[in-house]
Amino acid sequence: MKRVLFLCTANSARSLMAEAVLRDMAGDRFEVASAGTQPTEPHPMALRALEEAGLSMQELSSQPVEAALEQPWDYVITLCDRASRECKSLPVNAQHIAWDFPDPVETGRQASFNLTLTELRERIELFVQVHNRPSHSVSEPTPERLFKALGESTRLDILLLLTRTEELCVCEFTHALELSQPRISRQLGQLREQGLLIDERRGQWVYYRLHPMIPGWLRSVLKITADAHGKHLDEQEQRLATMPGRPTGEVCR
Repeated sequence: MKRVLFLCTANSARSLMAEAVLRDMAGDRFEVASAGTQPTEPHPMALRALEEAGLSMQELSSQPVEAALEQPWDYVITLCDRASRECKSLPVNAQHIAWDFPDPVETGRQASFNLTLTELRERIELFVQVHNRPSHSVSEPTPERLFKALGESTRLDILLLLTRTEELCVCEFTHALELSQPRISRQLGQLREQGLLIDERRGQWVYYRLHPMIPGWLRSVLKITADAHGKHLDEQEQRLATMPGRPTGEVCR
């Protein structure tokens, strides 16, 4: 079973609700917990939202992130920008996934907690689907297939950028690599079909990450290559850093 840790600041609402949702939705496939960078107590309105949705509140409690990190995790999912920033400095050997949900506590309205719970359920459902999606196995890859994927310059640039940035959407790739969206989408599709990438839709955007199950030796090759060609990647990341706001009405896929 994969182990998932949800993080937010207070561990009083968003992360607790996410813990309850994933445990209810796929507790037979995931071990799940939550924690906070500055934990308080479970918020009464969060507990009420869970109760009204028929979700179990058993085992839910606020705990500090330091206690949670004494255990191993496969995924650490942050639910606010602050937790995401602090999570990057934590010594966690896990895949970091950054989500950002408004804090319902700030509104003081039960409707806000109910809405956050609904949005969390939708996002977590996508997470479960992605991690149950059939894909080409890369646990025993053939070197010929993998080096063929690395032999095309655009695909290699995509993999190296993701080695540094963790996740990007199509429009970010097109800006960083200065290539057309159809070409980027085609290469992303091939890498996904070969089991080297996974994707996740968030609203109108689709984000891509390295597949968590790619072999360790391939991750090492990508990291060594990225380190050896830093200047080339620095230029791409500089273009990415100066990217203007995403165009409205355009869907990244």
